[in-house]
Amino acid sequence: MIPHLGTTELIVILVIVILIFGVNKIPQLGKGLGEGIRNFKSSLKAAKEEPPAKEEKS
Repeated sequence: MIPHLGTTELIVILVIVILIFGVNKIPQLGKGLGEGIRNFKSSLKAAKEEPPAKEEKS
């Protein structure tokens, strides 16, 4: 079961992230996370489009 996160919990998480990484690092983290998600989705899409390779036994 996925716990429900309310506004208070999200604010606390945001404050902790700011304390750990600092204000200047947050945009870099967001950019890196976005690029990672984009690459993951594109690789999943490419894997679905390619037929599975046949393994050759010697």
